[in-house]
Amino acid sequence: MLQINIDKKLHGSHGEMKLDINLKIRKGEFVALSGKSGSGKTTLLRILAGLESSNGTIMVANETWQKENFFLAVQKREIGFVFQDYALFPNMTVEENLLFVEKDRELSNYLLETTELSALKKRLPSSLSGGQKQRVSLCRAFMKRPKLLLMDEPLSALDPSMRSKLQQEILTLHKEFETTTIMVSHDPAEIYRLASRVLVLEQGKIVNDGTAKEVLLKTSGSQKFSFDGELLEIVKIDVIYVAIVAIGQQLVEVVISKYEAENLLIGSVVTLSTKAFSPIIKQNK
Repeated sequence: MLQINIDKKLHGSHGEMKLDINLKIRKGEFVALSGKSGSGKTTLLRILAGLESSNGTIMVANETWQKENFFLAVQKREIGFVFQDYALFPNMTVEENLLFVEKDRELSNYLLETTELSALKKRLPSSLSGGQKQRVSLCRAFMKRPKLLLMDEPLSALDPSMRSKLQQEILTLHKEFETTTIMVSHDPAEIYRLASRVLVLEQGKIVNDGTAKEVLLKTSGSQKFSFDGELLEIVKIDVIYVAIVAIGQQLVEVVISKYEAENLLIGSVVTLSTKAFSPIIKQNK
């Protein structure tokens, strides 16, 4: 159990504000932090990591990380941190970047094999693609088998196909290591795929807390529309098929036919349109 009860004065997108978080997160949860830029998401991650100070308490299981005049040093917190900019040591090989964290060659080899990086372990970061660098960063974060994995928009700079691949690798490692994970993301498709719980921050406070469907799904409105989106899932409810589509920063549900359910491909780009208030979904070529 992760217990957070902290506050800190910040300069947000609308001037001075107070980051005020009182929260409990169960062991093994995958939590996505969403909200506008300047709402306090990254600051919260940095406070949990010990990179910034705040008032209040942080407890992980039965261990105190912060309270009153006590502050556990960064290096003593069992965390992994995946940054947006990779933060790899440029003069070290892929393998050396991992072993610098923990001299566990068996774990290093396993992580590199899991993320399909074994053939690149003697290469320097400068010779890798963005997706490969982020995979190295992810492996490095798991080298200490962290209790808490923190990720700050780790995949935002990658193309859609690479993002999808790394999302699956992140989820696989999260489950295998039974790590509690907190990720900042603005991508509803990414949040839907990964998070078991979504927290929305606004002006330093949690204004929404629930599953991805509960927080992101928009079902109101009856105006005619035509939008492209990504097909995330098809769910059968009794005799009805429902498609869940990510459009921009929102998720929508559409009732589809059995024929459409059998022929639409999960992960494909689809066009969602309506005529006389009857939604039509068509897969793009």
